[in-house]
Amino acid sequence: MDKLLQVFISSMIPIVEQKGAILLGILTYDLDVLQVFVISLVGSIIPAPFILLFFNKIFTWMQKYKAFAHINSIIDKKISKNTRKIEKRKELALIIFIGIPLPTTGIWTGSAVAAFLNLDFKKSMVCVILGATISAILITIISLTFPSLWSIKI
Repeated sequence: MDKLLQVFISSMIPIVEQKGAILLGILTYDLDVLQVFVISLVGSIIPAPFILLFFNKIFTWMQKYKAFAHINSIIDKKISKNTRKIEKRKELALIIFIGIPLPTTGIWTGSAVAAFLNLDFKKSMVCVILGATISAILITIISLTFPSLWSIKI
């Protein structure tokens, strides 16, 4: 599979998102920085509208079945933990939450929290794009500034 396609697909995967995709593209594959930035940013944003539109419906459906009890518990704890952080200044908090490239923050979780809080779809998408852009910039800078921190070779 083409390396740029791997970066693109990686950026759409929960937890990995653009954080892992940018590191993969720049540090492992030594691809063009601008290409990796754009590809991973676009790829990471693609799941957001689907999460914003369908998260509550799928989560409600899953709660009806005991088979999903463990997954529902994990999701519920994750959202409850992050909801309090975002409720006060919703849009700004959502941008910052998505923009800070730390584990368990990002587009997937931020979009799920926005859906859970029933935030406006258009405002949420703007927040997702801004937060994702901030995160991509920070991860790119980190990967260019501190490449010796990662000795990733695939």
